[in-house]
Parts: sequence; structure tokens; C-alpha cells
Amino acid sequence: MDIREIITVTNKFLVEEFEANAESITPEANMKSTLDLDSLDYIDMVVVIEDNFGFKVNPEDFQAIITFQDFYDYVATRVQQKELV
Repeated sequence: MDIREIITVTNKFLVEEFEANAESITPEANMKSTLDLDSLDYIDMVVVIEDNFGFKVNPEDFQAIITFQDFYDYVATRVQQKELV
């Protein structure tokens, strides 16, 4: 899975699951404020990521994710690690 596929899948579930405005999801946008995430939303996000990409998420990993680009990079790295195993 390449980065374009990851971005497409990610943006699709952000719009569907978190009722995000597709135009507001840009690589440099702040993910938390754009999606208006609370702590329960992060739990939902973990489940959606695991369902869509097939790897386990550590909730602490979100501490380093600020922008959507950070999120895409995180998912891409984890998908690549999973594919190497």
C-alpha cells in the first residue's frame, strides 16, 4: 500500500466516521482541531485504523501526531513494518 492509497483510505474514513469536511483535511492542517477530537474519538480512531490497515495502534502514538501529514506518515510507517513481517 503506497502513500496515495493510505491518504485516500484515511480521508474516506475521516469523512464517514468523524463527519469531517473533506476540504478541511489538508496535510498541514491540525488534526485534532480540524476534526474536533475528544478522548473518546481517539478510541474510535484506533478501532477504525486497526480495521482499515490491520495493525495494532498504541494510543500513546497519537501524542506525536499533530497534522494530517503526521498521521499519514505514521500509518505508512506502520503499514510498511507490517508488510516486512
